Amino acid sequence: RWKIRYFVLVQVSQYTFAMCSYREKKSEPHELMQLEGYTVDYSDPQPGLQGGRVFFNAVKEGDLVVFANDDEQDRMLWVQAMYRATGQSYKPIPPIQTCRAGNSQPYAPISLLSLDRSQRQGVEELISAVPCRFDHAALFPILQKQTLQHRINDSFSCLGWFSPGQVFVLDEYCARYGVRGCHRHLSYLRDLMEYSGNNTLVDPTLLHYSYAFCASHIHGNRPDGMGTVTEDEREQFEDIRGRLLSLLDNQIIRFRYCFPFGRPDGALKATLSLLERVLMKDTTPIPPDEMKKVVQKCLEKAALVNYSQLTEYAQIEGMCKPGSRVVMLLCPATEKRLEDMMRLGELCIEVLQQNDEHHSEAFSWWPEMMAEHAETFMSLYTVDMDGALQVQPVDSWDSFPLFQLLNNFLRCDPHLCNGMFHKHLQDLFIPLVVRYIDLMESSIAQSIHRGFEQETWQSVKTITNNLPSVPLPKVNLLQMPTFSAPSWMGPLCDSTNGSATSEDLFWKLDALQMFVLDLHWPEPEFAKHLEQRLKLMASDMMEACVKRSEASFDFKMQKASKSTDFRVSLSVCTMFNVLMDAKKQCSKLCVLDSGLEQQYHSKIDDLIDDTFKDMISSLVSKFAGPLDAVLSKLSRYDEGTLFSSILSFTKPGMDLADTYITFVRQNQDILRDRVNEEMYIEKLFDQWYTSSMKAVCVWLTDRLDLQLHMYQLKTLIKIVKKKYRDFRLQGVLDGTLNNKSYETVYNRLTVEEATVAVKAGDGLQGITMRDSDEEDG
Repeated sequence: RWKIRYFVLVQVSQYTFAMCSYREKKSEPHELMQLEGYTVDYSDPQPGLQGGRVFFNAVKEGDLVVFANDDEQDRMLWVQAMYRATGQSYKPIPPIQTCRAGNSQPYAPISLLSLDRSQRQGVEELISAVPCRFDHAALFPILQKQTLQHRINDSFSCLGWFSPGQVFVLDEYCARYGVRGCHRHLSYLRDLMEYSGNNTLVDPTLLHYSYAFCASHIHGNRPDGMGTVTEDEREQFEDIRGRLLSLLDNQIIRFRYCFPFGRPDGALKATLSLLERVLMKDTTPIPPDEMKKVVQKCLEKAALVNYSQLTEYAQIEGMCKPGSRVVMLLCPATEKRLEDMMRLGELCIEVLQQNDEHHSEAFSWWPEMMAEHAETFMSLYTVDMDGALQVQPVDSWDSFPLFQLLNNFLRCDPHLCNGMFHKHLQDLFIPLVVRYIDLMESSIAQSIHRGFEQETWQSVKTITNNLPSVPLPKVNLLQMPTFSAPSWMGPLCDSTNGSATSEDLFWKLDALQMFVLDLHWPEPEFAKHLEQRLKLMASDMMEACVKRSEASFDFKMQKASKSTDFRVSLSVCTMFNVLMDAKKQCSKLCVLDSGLEQQYHSKIDDLIDDTFKDMISSLVSKFAGPLDAVLSKLSRYDEGTLFSSILSFTKPGMDLADTYITFVRQNQDILRDRVNEEMYIEKLFDQWYTSSMKAVCVWLTDRLDLQLHMYQLKTLIKIVKKKYRDFRLQGVLDGTLNNKSYETVYNRLTVEEATVAVKAGDGLQGITMRDSDEEDG
């Protein structure tokens, strides 16, 4: 009777196997048998033995070991496993089971079931087949294609490379059944190109390896100096070479989509290298010019493909009409067309930037060809851009942002700057820029003329945002472009006291210059011409502003009162501030580095300085009028006159002196509060003080032989004393305060005060000159 044992087939080393027998619930083998030298085969049923249904044995030099189990399928698996372990040359063939009456009937159902299962799997026929009777050259491409399909369908990207295990199996098959290497790689190339043509990513280096292997056979330049090729392989190679050229051309034409963002790394460069290898007809390298022409032709087509794809993408975004091809047919609204061109221009710039960032390295051998590709690409955009600009209204400035967008990109690109498209762009916009500056110059000149005619000279504390949108009469100028606020707008809004017309002028001049500066015109000569014209225009406008302000100031001064009731009006202060703002802006708006413009600026600067001097002199002379009136009234008290004897009986108060002092102080406060520039305030106060002291000194000098009346002395002491103190508080320096005129006046009044003190005692009622230079009042 058979006893149940537990057998395990164990691989001891690479080529050594052993059958180990285990007892139940034991981890160590009870006995083992090395299979080296044994031959395994199916055996017939053993009569008289119980415990097994089907049998197989292992034979070695007369030593026989019989095994049995209960299932035919298990027997077949054990035989196959031991067959592989023994490495025997004889392949066991399972016996054919027949259904007979009697002894074989119990085994028939099991054998029939097992055979039916094997036949369904299609393995039995192959196992029992003789290998030399098959055409392995025809079978290997099928095996390799199925293996590649399994590899491509893997969850990890393989780029067409086989796994090490797959390579081992294919190498073993070729070595065992004599499949030619050239035939193998031709089949591999065919399968790889089929996948690549279906948009599956295949490593071009892998294609290069296989192609180079096949080419070495075809051209007879094997490294080992040996190699054969069949006529069929040569024909297949030529066919594959043509298909590979077409595939590579298509990949280079669609390089943005076959190698997105330059991925995989180096794939595009490897594709170009493969193209160069495929173009070689034999072992002779292809001339560089021929390779360059092929790539150049591909890039020309690539420009059309890229632009077509871009317009299709724009159509998805709602930019094109359905069915439009490369040339865009946009909505008839001109504004909509311009917006569409802006959007398309941004997309074109983005495409060129991506090409430069991700693909330029692959074309580093021909950098000029990428520039030609970009020019061809932009030439397609030129057609749409020209069409959109032609339908824009006359004197419409909405297209300037499009120029800025394109120019800012082109001028920073060393290959596209001043290229064909860039020059075409400049030619389109030169007339627009010149026309715009002409109209702006005319409108600014009209705004100066009409603005100063209607100017109220009210100070502007805050510049509103709608200031540049003031309508310009009789000029066909729709609107100014959108400008960023000038740098001086911030502090100006807090401290300016200029007029509305002047602030509007300065804003427009600065905005116009900033607009032209932001254009960043690439052509140096025209850019210099624009800058020079704007600077000279600003100088002319400044000159007109200064002259109109001076004329208005003179008119105000002529109508002003000459008595102590005179107060500097706010409009006069505004005129001073206009000149000060003009002087500040002149250094920025009117200066160029070249000599001619510097001289022209100096002329405007001198004009402003001369105007300041004239205005200060006119204002000082106006301040001198009330003082002359006071001194004229004091002259009536001169000794020896008729009025003096009559007025001696009266007791006049100090109203005359108080009124004049109030006049001085209030005008000082107005000027200090309303005029921005400290330097010109100090000049004005210096001249005012000097002029008034000189007038008092002259008046006293004319009366050297006369003794001053008590009223004259008291009034002059109070006026001189208070004026000295007030002007010192306003910042007038001691050198100006203690000038010769003041010293003469001071000495004369001190002597007169001493004389009165001797004659009349306390007739001055405490008014004295003694502490006038010591008080800090």
